[in-house]
Amino acid sequence: MYIDALMHICYIEFITKGAYMRTTIILNDKVYKALRIRAAESGETVSALVEDAVKEQVLEDLGDLQSVKERENEPAIDFKVFVKELRADGLI
Repeated sequence: MYIDALMHICYIEFITKGAYMRTTIILNDKVYKALRIRAAESGETVSALVEDAVKEQVLEDLGDLQSVKERENEPAIDFKVFVKELRADGLI
């Protein structure tokens, strides 16, 4: 099922704050039905629910990227060496 939705993405570098873009997304029929029911029950629009979900995912991704950046200088541990250490310590 195709849905025309207004999307406001959190990437301020790419889209001016407050600007909206009309786009088409493709969803499984059952997912779309659940989304319509949720929108009706909450009094929100389908577009608002989709936008909120996208924003949440973007923020989660940004958090993950920040964590990776903070840990980029940590030494890498070879998995096989790590398993040997666990065995030597009697942990596995």
